[in-house]
Amino acid sequence: MSQEETAAEAVTRKDRFGALPERIRPEDMVETRPAVQHDPDRDAYDPDEFAVRYGL
Repeated sequence: MSQEETAAEAVTRKDRFGALPERIRPEDMVETRPAVQHDPDRDAYDPDEFAVRYGL
């Protein structure tokens, strides 16, 4: 190999690997979603309806 080929390869390597990629914040690496879909009937507790259904 000649000296010019080695220098050209060094320039190519520097262009490709010469800088680190941009930093990624930990908040951007995590995706949050609920494990199950929201069930509106689950949160629809009515104490009066409960008393009428099971207390009378």
